[in-house]
Amino acid sequence: MADSNDNAYLRDAVMTASPEQLQLMLYDGAIRYARQARDAIEAKDFETSFEKLTKAQNIILEMNQGLNHEVNPSLCRQVAAIYDFLYRKLIDANLHRDVSAIDDALRVLAIERQTWQMLVDKVTKAREADAAVDTLDSTQAESADTLTSGFSVEG
Repeated sequence: MADSNDNAYLRDAVMTASPEQLQLMLYDGAIRYARQARDAIEAKDFETSFEKLTKAQNIILEMNQGLNHEVNPSLCRQVAAIYDFLYRKLIDANLHRDVSAIDDALRVLAIERQTWQMLVDKVTKAREADAAVDTLDSTQAESADTLTSGFSVEG
């Protein structure tokens, strides 16, 4: 029952998230799976480490495929290079059961996640400011309508 509730919660969270929040969720997932894989390697549970690293790799691939090179080709090339680095580190970790490769990937993922969180915060503030301006504009328009409703130009 709890698993069903967890899946419903996750589904709802994904369905209601903004694109920026979805990207943050992907970073969180990649970090979580990489950490779980690291723990599994240290515990000599190589089957679990393979499974978790594969999930982290798939998330990185998905993020790379989600880049829109038409919008900002230069930035997308730079981000794609970071994703390529992360993917290769996770592959190396999987092939060689290398905790240090996971640590390298986790350091970069943490920086990328922090950067993305700053972007999400900035976008959220901008949307809140826009919403406040829209509310103010509609309130002012309603006030103007109320003030002018009793006046006639024709007398």
